[in-house]
Amino acid sequence: MLRMSKMTDYGIVLMTELARADGETRTTRELAARTHVALPSASKVLKGLLQAGLVVSHRGASGGYGLARPAEAISLAELVSALEGPVSLTECGQHQGKPAGPCELESVCQVRGHWRLINQAIQEALGKLTLADLRAPAPRMPERLVGLGLPTSVSAPPPSATGVRS
Repeated sequence: MLRMSKMTDYGIVLMTELARADGETRTTRELAARTHVALPSASKVLKGLLQAGLVVSHRGASGGYGLARPAEAISLAELVSALEGPVSLTECGQHQGKPAGPCELESVCQVRGHWRLINQAIQEALGKLTLADLRAPAPRMPERLVGLGLPTSVSAPPPSATGVRS
């Protein structure tokens, strides 16, 4: 199974909540309460997002976090890369243009060059999705992704499948 880390999932959830805030700041405690992400996890993720320049921090009585740019200008590719590092499904795909790490199949691998194309396709798909797309109330496939052969409507998982984040 391919899966991003829990912290990246939390980062997307927190950033989507900030996108819904329409320019208002939210404290870490407010974001944690609204998203059900545990406070220590929310704090850790927000610090990483601050270092990546995706959120800004405001001090004072009305302080908190806000998006560094409009939701339409922050792609999921940028967000995932900030929290996960470069998008790559395999170890050898992470080393574009450089020798791969220790892989015993490297000298005979017939697929290595194709991973670059696969990783690029994933990067491009994530680059076409923005936080503005995620804050939309109904999960619909954005028109610009329809040409990728994906279904035009995406149904949300049943409530029992999502659970409460901790």
